[in-house]
Amino acid sequence: MFSWASRDGRRKEPELFSTVSDGLKRLYRTRLLPLEEAHRFHDFHSPALEDADFDNKPMVLLVGQYSTGKTTFIRHLMEQDFPGMRIGPEPTTDSFIAVMHGEQEGLVPGNALVVDPKKPFRKLNAFGNAFLNRFVCAQMPNPVLESISIIDTPGILSGEKQRISRGYDFAAVLEWFAERVDRIILLFDAHKLDISDEFSEVIRALKNHEDKMRVVLNKSDQIGTQQLMRVYGALMWSLGKIVNTPEVIRVYIGSFWAQPLLVPDNRKLFEAEEQDLFRDIQSLPRNAALRKLNDLIKRARLAKVHAYIISALKKEMPSMFGKENKKKELIANLGEIYSKIEKEQQISPGDFPKLSKMQEILAGQDFTKFQMIKPKLLEAVEDMLANDIARLMTLVQQEEAAAPSQAVQGGAFEGTMNGPFGHGYGEGAGEGIDELEWIVARDKPTYDEIFYTLSPVDGKVTGAMAKKEMVKSKLPNTVLGKIWKLADVDKDGFLDDEEFALANHLIKVKLEGHELPAELPDHLVPPSKRAQ
Repeated sequence: MFSWASRDGRRKEPELFSTVSDGLKRLYRTRLLPLEEAHRFHDFHSPALEDADFDNKPMVLLVGQYSTGKTTFIRHLMEQDFPGMRIGPEPTTDSFIAVMHGEQEGLVPGNALVVDPKKPFRKLNAFGNAFLNRFVCAQMPNPVLESISIIDTPGILSGEKQRISRGYDFAAVLEWFAERVDRIILLFDAHKLDISDEFSEVIRALKNHEDKMRVVLNKSDQIGTQQLMRVYGALMWSLGKIVNTPEVIRVYIGSFWAQPLLVPDNRKLFEAEEQDLFRDIQSLPRNAALRKLNDLIKRARLAKVHAYIISALKKEMPSMFGKENKKKELIANLGEIYSKIEKEQQISPGDFPKLSKMQEILAGQDFTKFQMIKPKLLEAVEDMLANDIARLMTLVQQEEAAAPSQAVQGGAFEGTMNGPFGHGYGEGAGEGIDELEWIVARDKPTYDEIFYTLSPVDGKVTGAMAKKEMVKSKLPNTVLGKIWKLADVDKDGFLDDEEFALANHLIKVKLEGHELPAELPDHLVPPSKRAQ
């Protein structure tokens, strides 16, 4: 572990960590946890982290109103039913289900789950039996679950009665999960865009985790193109009122289940959107260490601000009489204390906890037990953020380089990886990949007419002559330069009739909205050049 300050005041050289996970655990225990405990951070914000929080696989949290297809989405990803799964148009999933990998298929109840040190759920014990009776872990052998875990949640209901009858703080539980998961997917039904009060509360509870959030507009195959455009616009407008950020959350449009499309008009759009979402999920194992590092930095910044707030409140408290009245006064004027700390410590307003929530929790606290800030604890966290995190960043890059192929495998992720049903197969530069004839030959007579008007010498045209014709496409020089490099197969600085036809074919591919290949595919190589 790191050897920090020696007794004579000189800083020793830090030891290197073997893995990022090991480094995060030690940094948290030796640097951040002492500051959190000294200022009762866990009573206000989030329970202490455990080793399992740093060791666990990436997790995906699915959130949405009832019957938006959350459970079906999981079934679609894994291509397999999981224990405890129930699907229907009514509110069927009434529990939080952690779908995780296990050698044997089965269910682990919540009370047993929160005492398992190998699972990252021990701190959920604080939400009591009302929640634990509604929390299970579905374990099963599945290739997708070897890389990620998925959290299915109860459908969010509309109406005050349903919200109260849960018996536990639904939004608080989701916020606990949001802090620990790698991706939060909000699902919407194309037919039900109304955002209930409870859903609004949930989205606001996830406010500090917008970087993890993605939105899926599911069941989009049930409406036509014109209606889909209107639904998409309405969804963006609704989200804009709740998620108060200038950036737009990424919305994926599609039908995420293994059934025929009801309205196939937008098939290509759905395929492209599904591939984008799958790529995003597949990248989670590769970016897991970086996400945990990022979350630790966010936690450290909040712990620092929290320490300043608690210290400021302690400083203002009288030593003898009038403590209760002073406490009420300080809570009422907490906004002014925020402003004072912000100016004195040069802290961004975005780093402060939500004012109303802080006031609510402070009302039940004993201010006399608060402690003044300890410079050594604060310096340890500052040093961690300034120096040790940078060293861990280097280790993250080394780990990523050592395991470049880390990605989610199996299930629906395998269905479109290769073969004719891969996204974009046989389109754009891939057109003609399965044909015996050279695909460019179809339009070569037309291109030959243009070629011979350019006065070729020894059967070839110069770059200057080819340029005059190619710029008529109005494509930028950067794109035309790439097309030239691809088309000049023999790299002699000239184009013969086949290479000229190939250049025009690639221009056509680009003008139709497709991307150019990084290297010329084998099926596009002119027949006369294939022997080379």
